[in-house]
Amino acid sequence: MFPPALLRTFLVVAQTRSFTQAAQRLGVRQSTVSQHVRKLEQVASRRLFTRSTHAVALTADGEAMVGFARSILAANERATSYFAGSELRGRLRFGASEDFVLSKLPEILAEFRRSHRLVDLELTVGMSGTLHEQLHNDELDLVFGKRRPGQSVGRLVWREPLVWIGREDLSLDPGEPVPLILYPPPSITRAQALETLERQGLSWRITCTSGSFSGLRAAALAGLGVAVHARSLVPEGLRQLPAHARLPDPGEVEFVLLGGDGTDEGPAAALTAAILDNSDRLH
Repeated sequence: MFPPALLRTFLVVAQTRSFTQAAQRLGVRQSTVSQHVRKLEQVASRRLFTRSTHAVALTADGEAMVGFARSILAANERATSYFAGSELRGRLRFGASEDFVLSKLPEILAEFRRSHRLVDLELTVGMSGTLHEQLHNDELDLVFGKRRPGQSVGRLVWREPLVWIGREDLSLDPGEPVPLILYPPPSITRAQALETLERQGLSWRITCTSGSFSGLRAAALAGLGVAVHARSLVPEGLRQLPAHARLPDPGEVEFVLLGGDGTDEGPAAALTAAILDNSDRLH
């Protein structure tokens, strides 16, 4: 028997590669996370992680357990719904950041719809800042987007560095203003790009503004300039600019789930759990 609580903790550690971040996401102490992992390893009679002072990595058995854990938890959810005598139903207005257009999020949403056929899912794709406003105005029920480091709003899914990206053969002239490809306000990455350059006293000019991810990607592929983007979500055909480009570090970004009132149960809670359980597929 593999207790669901232990499997959920295991998956969060596997996704974050950090006992500390796993504890923050789950809202428990780090000692509780360690205890859950230790108990699961005892039940499996296998070591699931290798741990050092700097890194946490899955063993081969740990990699296998990821697939088993997802299947067991999904089966447990289906059984619970079946014997509860009613399927999850209702309307869910879900907003997702433009960053996930080319990720595995559509696959996760398709799996969610297959598991919850009576949920009426409405998807809105946009910039995180705009989605936050729509949530505040009660136009959305759940948002999966970005926030600046240090903010406390929302439930942290993961954090990662922002990087400067451009086409493979792009070369910047150090004597010229930095050519920027940006989302319009209230974009989080736009604000961080401009603030970073201004702190370093670097001049810049905006060569393209687009409200869509595909528009920014097209401009970057055309060689119009550089953009700031999450490192693990760099789109095909573009690359992280090397150190010799001499652009300042744009910092980090945090991907979070934000819900309105009443989203701790029902369709919003179910989709939140599905995204958290599969966050490693997104980046």
